[in-house]
Amino acid sequence: MNAQPQHVRPLEIAKSLYRVMQNPDDTSEVFRMFDAASKGPSAFTRKFEKSRAGTALLEGRPDILPRLRDKAALAALPEGSLGRAYLDFMSRDGLTPDWLVSASESAAAYHGDAPHEFVARRMRDTHDLWHVVTGYGGDLLGEASLLAFTYAQTLAPAVGLLVSVAFLRADDPDARHLILDAFARGLAAAWMPVVAWEELLAKPLSEVRERLRVGAPRAYEPFYSKDLPPGGLFAKAA
Repeated sequence: MNAQPQHVRPLEIAKSLYRVMQNPDDTSEVFRMFDAASKGPSAFTRKFEKSRAGTALLEGRPDILPRLRDKAALAALPEGSLGRAYLDFMSRDGLTPDWLVSASESAAAYHGDAPHEFVARRMRDTHDLWHVVTGYGGDLLGEASLLAFTYAQTLAPAVGLLVSVAFLRADDPDARHLILDAFARGLAAAWMPVVAWEELLAKPLSEVRERLRVGAPRAYEPFYSKDLPPGGLFAKAA
């Protein structure tokens, strides 16, 4: 996201969406699409700024990345805690807290000091905590479901576009049901963008889910990008 974006850039959105459909693992293109769809402060950002918890975050500008990078500290947290579950999730999928940072930097996104830039970075840096709390994995179907949950929470147009494509390309009724259910869960949950995650890392994951009105995670059969034929989502739809 540029420091002072002025206009939505439909051609760039279309190009990035095309590349993501060819290679769903190309996270940098996702950030480029978000950038091209941004006009600066949105209704989501304004809601964030007006909420009491959001105001506190904007005043303190906490950086959660150092906490998420500290594997030793996370491992020392109680078994069953959000922090331990996060560490297990990242270790299982071979991820680091910096993987999304690198993708956004490759897309030249989220470098400014404006409130909407902080909010975007906060959403980026807590993305995998949302995975853990909702129970959706890092596979394609899990990502699509988390995006549906996120769209219900933020109504961000670019997120909605990705969810729509994922829903339309899904050829399994169970997959479509999971995506729709994720959207419903997002509507019913507490407003997670303003959550002070730093204060919840040591809490039992079950307690965090109850507090945020997320409920128990939905069981589903993961579907990975490696299972796609050549051509990515285009070929899957054929």
